[in-house]
Amino acid sequence: MVGSRDEDYRAIADAVAAEIASGRLRVGEQLPPQRRFARRRGIAGSTASRVYAELTRRGLVVGEVGRGTFVRAATPPVDPSGGEPARARVDLELNFPSLPGQSELLTRGLSGVLRPDAFAAASAPVPVGGSAEARTAAAGLLGDLDPDGVLFTGNGRQAIAAAVAALVPPGGRLGVEALTYPVVRGIAAGRGVTLVPLDLDEDGLRPDALEQAAVDAVYVQPALQNPLGPTMPEERKKAFAAVVRDRGVPVIEDRVNAFLCDDPRLADHIPECTVVVDSLSKRIAPGLTLGFVVAPAERRDDVARALRCGGWAATGFALDAATRWIADGTVGELVAGKRADAARRQELMRTRLDGFAVRADPRSYHCWWELPEPWRADTFVAAAARHGIAVSPAASFTIDEGHAPSAVRLALAAPPESVLTDALDALARLARGGPDDTDPN
Repeated sequence: MVGSRDEDYRAIADAVAAEIASGRLRVGEQLPPQRRFARRRGIAGSTASRVYAELTRRGLVVGEVGRGTFVRAATPPVDPSGGEPARARVDLELNFPSLPGQSELLTRGLSGVLRPDAFAAASAPVPVGGSAEARTAAAGLLGDLDPDGVLFTGNGRQAIAAAVAALVPPGGRLGVEALTYPVVRGIAAGRGVTLVPLDLDEDGLRPDALEQAAVDAVYVQPALQNPLGPTMPEERKKAFAAVVRDRGVPVIEDRVNAFLCDDPRLADHIPECTVVVDSLSKRIAPGLTLGFVVAPAERRDDVARALRCGGWAATGFALDAATRWIADGTVGELVAGKRADAARRQELMRTRLDGFAVRADPRSYHCWWELPEPWRADTFVAAAARHGIAVSPAASFTIDEGHAPSAVRLALAAPPESVLTDALDALARLARGGPDDTDPN
């Protein structure tokens, strides 16, 4: 009996899919509310719900909160959760800032490690705790943390994965911001962890949302949150810390964007509860990166074990090079340059998208654009792609993929400023023209 019900809803989904493929249901067309759909088809409301969920899973429709369910663009938007960069002339999807002269600066810092004796040492395996010199350098870079608590990974994603593995049992529940870093979804899926979306407001994750959630741990980005951009003010951090302390819930604090601002850590309020994760991918470059996990004493062994079991330890060469770049001031010079670069690009964005509903911190490399009517995220992404510009739809950052805001995230770091200017102008013209306007010029 169960099998026949499964076949019924899949058969109905197949029929709707055929209507989309034939053009009877056009891109952008709204499907009826599920109750009306059920009446028309003579099926139960629960079956209609399963049909819509199946169509969403196939990437044929997209649900938008408060608006309904729509036939989506034929080519699904690129998910920035770990795939290859979009094949577009202008990449506003991935955020990897690079400064003029950066390669020359980094090359000078490698001269010492390229000596035969130093290179031989850097080629050897290293423990997850690295060396005392590396721990001291990293602790200073990350803000005067306890060097004994610093562990090293190959990159920031591995740092997050290790923290999740150490704090959340397989099949457990991880609280996350309702719009969050997409990679966390893949990490959770790989461990059978259920993500629990927690509400945000203009100050970041709401403490009352955590207070009411049944979770084993919580992942949060208190500084320059991705994708929305808020930074928790100190009063919010204190309130959040009070809930954490009362609930006894461990926290994973992701600070990968925090190098662009001077705001104190959430971990300063609850050091005994917080595992801090960070990396050099944006400070330096994604191909020359190193990940950091800073764990309190009672969690350190668990995190170190997760790193070893996952095969996520840093390589000796990366650790040696990063230690040198930190010690000789190279990283500090790059950070100062990128802070100024991000501020310029934010000002450029505010000028070019003036009049639109855009949320951003003036210190960050990204912004959140709530699209004007009648645009929806998937059709806007597809239209931008036809003009050689890659942007990220809101659905890439949601926990429930079937219900996403009509918004996109723009990553401002990659293109030269002149190219970024032209791309933003093109997107603004596209947004003003509406979905039926195929010419941004």
